[in-house]
Amino acid sequence: MQTRRSINIPVVAAKSQSATAQENVMDDSNCSGKDPVALMVMGDSMEPEFLDGEILVIEPDYPAKDGLFVIGWLNEEYIFRQLKREAHGGWLLHALNPAYPDEPISGLDAIRGTVTHKRQARSRKSVKFYVEQ
Repeated sequence: MQTRRSINIPVVAAKSQSATAQENVMDDSNCSGKDPVALMVMGDSMEPEFLDGEILVIEPDYPAKDGLFVIGWLNEEYIFRQLKREAHGGWLLHALNPAYPDEPISGLDAIRGTVTHKRQARSRKSVKFYVEQ
């Protein structure tokens, strides 16, 4: 039986919907900027794998790799997508729901963190991991 380490996840109150407040979610002065954060999925762009209301745990320092789920900074806002490598070497943020377009990014510097696992909003037992622990 594998033992999992517990982690403390900082909770940051949203001040407004401005880009500055959105940046503070990942870079709050009360946190080191390297601590894991929890975010709630909003919308259907990542269905069927991620449902509205599920909780994601994001590790800012986890290396972004092709195929992993990431939080990116695009057009002055955070975006949750799957990181995909293009055939010609560029990078895309890919929505799992085909109703949403892929978004090209200039490079991995646009990635703010990697999703390590998720939980359903009202269940402590429903955990799914996306990276090696």
